[in-house]
Amino acid sequence: MSVLTLQLAGPLQAWGSAARFARRTTEPAPTKSGVVGLVAAALGRRRDEDVSDLAGLRFGVRIDQPGTRIRDFQTAHHDDSGKSMPVSERFYVADAVFLAGLEGDRGLLAQVRDAVRAPVFLPFLGRRSCPPGRDIDPILHEGAALAETLEGQEWRASDWYQNRRRNDPTVDLTLLLEAVPGDDSAGEPADALRDQPLSFDPRHRRYGLRGVVARTVTLPNPLAAQAGRRTALPPHDAVQHLTRLNRDGA
Repeated sequence: MSVLTLQLAGPLQAWGSAARFARRTTEPAPTKSGVVGLVAAALGRRRDEDVSDLAGLRFGVRIDQPGTRIRDFQTAHHDDSGKSMPVSERFYVADAVFLAGLEGDRGLLAQVRDAVRAPVFLPFLGRRSCPPGRDIDPILHEGAALAETLEGQEWRASDWYQNRRRNDPTVDLTLLLEAVPGDDSAGEPADALRDQPLSFDPRHRRYGLRGVVARTVTLPNPLAAQAGRRTALPPHDAVQHLTRLNRDGA
């Protein structure tokens, strides 16, 4: 087995698993259907194409920076009649950072890695209005296991968030792993989440249930050694992008 890790960070993210009608909710962490949709788009697959190979990969995600849940209201008018549509309520996770992992066949994961680096359709973080704020940074870990890979990666939180935790020598992060038959390494009963993609076809989207187990990962805080020190302000020049003109205005 191999594992492909993906860094998911952006100003806004939305990972719905039970969004219906005018109320579009979000889970606190990326869903499997959302990440499979991202990589399927990168591979250039249309919504009505088969994604069973991608759905067969084991999924896990580590919450490096939980972010803040926010709510938005949207209005719209019908294109033909001009009548007002129902006000929709949409939820997002703001300023969050996650490290997602897909475990499975090396050949398939290598295709996904190359596609994410040069995607056919642009990736988005659960919703088209949520572009990534960083490089997704796909890394293939050959001969690795999902849980150990996610536990062994460095903390990916934003600099300002790490600086806020600089007095803590270690940080505890939540790790959500897809439960598989015969694997009791997590040690806790699995919760059920309906985000196992069966079809993205807009005429009959279908999702199945999958088990999710949670555990805590403790990582060293790289800024802990700087606790007690004053943090230098970043350089700032408000006119650095202006071009100096000569006396003739050229």
